Amino acid sequence: MENKKEEHILDHGPFYHGTKADLKIGDLLTAGFGSNYYPEIIMNHIYFTALQNGAGLAAALAKGDGKERIYMVEPTGAFENDPNVTDKKFPGNPTRSYRSTAPLKIVGEITDWIRLTDDELQNWKERIAKLRENPDAEIIN
Repeated sequence: MENKKEEHILDHGPFYHGTKADLKIGDLLTAGFGSNYYPEIIMNHIYFTALQNGAGLAAALAKGDGKERIYMVEPTGAFENDPNVTDKKFPGNPTRSYRSTAPLKIVGEITDWIRLTDDELQNWKERIAKLRENPDAEIIN
C-alpha cells in the first residue's frame, strides 16, 4: 500500500473506524457522506485511526441511534495524515488519525474498548458546539 507521504505516516495498521452503522466484514466504507461535526459538509475523505479509543470517540459522536461500533479497516488506496488534527492543531500526528479518498475495507469488529462516560461524551459535544461557533474554525475537506 503506497501512501502520498510515506515518510510522514506513523502507522501501517491495524486501523480502526468508529461509527453507529451496522456493517459486515467485507463491506466498504466510502467518502461522500455528511460530517459528524459539520453535517452540512459532504466529506471528500473517509477517516480512520490507529487508536481503538480514538475510533471509540468517533463512534460515540457519530450521528444516528445505532449501537456504537469500532471496525478494523484496511485502506484500499493511498492515505495521508488527517490535516484537521495534524500540524494544524497538533504537531505531528498524536491522534494517529488518517484519511483517504479510497474506500476502507472492513476486516473485523472490536467489541471491547474503553467507552466514554456520559459526562465525557457531553464534554465532547460541548467542545464541538464551541468549535462550530468559531468563525475561524474550518474543516479541511
